[in-house]
Amino acid sequence: MNVRRRRISGITVTAATALGLGTLSACSSDSSAAGNTDKFDVVASFYPMEYLAEQIGGDHVNVTTLTEPGQEPHDLELSAKQTAQMGEADAVLYLKSLQPAVDEAIAQSDVKTKIDAATLTKLEDHGNVEHDHGGEEHADEHAEEEHSEGGEHALDPHVWLDPVKYAEIAQGVAESFEKADPDHADDYRKNAEALAKKLAGLDTAYKEGLAKTDSKVFFTNHAAFGYLAERYGLTQEAINGLDPESEPSPARIKELQEEAKADGVTTVFYETLVSDKTAKTLAKDAGLKTDVLDPLEGITGKSKGEDYVGVMESNLKALETALGAK
Repeated sequence: MNVRRRRISGITVTAATALGLGTLSACSSDSSAAGNTDKFDVVASFYPMEYLAEQIGGDHVNVTTLTEPGQEPHDLELSAKQTAQMGEADAVLYLKSLQPAVDEAIAQSDVKTKIDAATLTKLEDHGNVEHDHGGEEHADEHAEEEHSEGGEHALDPHVWLDPVKYAEIAQGVAESFEKADPDHADDYRKNAEALAKKLAGLDTAYKEGLAKTDSKVFFTNHAAFGYLAERYGLTQEAINGLDPESEPSPARIKELQEEAKADGVTTVFYETLVSDKTAKTLAKDAGLKTDVLDPLEGITGKSKGEDYVGVMESNLKALETALGAK
């Protein structure tokens, strides 16, 4: 029997704001623009950091991203040009342990303002809860996988999928912007407050939408949704742990088939940036449906939403359907 995740209630929020948010024109994936404008130049490591920089910076920032749309961020390798131009920026915003190549480049960079999102909220280790199966050999393999992505302390980096933790990060980013570019501090503060309301509204929607469901268990291709599951009292069961491309073992398939029956699981979720092969293999063998649950590591034409909030709303609808929300 798999260990069940303990439930942690979301923070109490009263803001019920409109969640829609248009795409901002400041976005650029061409890192050559970094440092060459009269604005506050920010280099973001991948989409969730880019989104924060643009929302908080508004018209005062020029944001470039190191990870192109559609590129799997964990596998990012930087060009010599990108590494050199990072030093021309006014600030770099990243999530340490998610992209080793970025961590190394930033450590060697002369950028004055280095903002590590991992220091702005509390990261947790979700691996032992979600992968209590397969014996010692599997556990050892999983530990190696988790160490390679999660860093020295094997902490889960996917904090942006919890709107509350993402809001904590946003507040820290705003404070860093205010300190680094004091001439526009008031605007950064106001933009951060507006973003906080949007994220609070998103948190409210998730709490209300997932409060009463037929099942609390959902299957995913890779273990990206630990924080979201913990926030809203759900249990994530990942087919392949931290490696979305690997094949599940026959024993794991059988175990998930049995759990699907026991917990009323109807759907296996896959992602937009990686193959859906493993999810469809399990779904076919277990007689389940498939659907997309987007880990929001990048926005592409296949994304079910134009930005962070839009995709998170789509994810909520998918979860409500799969879990049988009342």
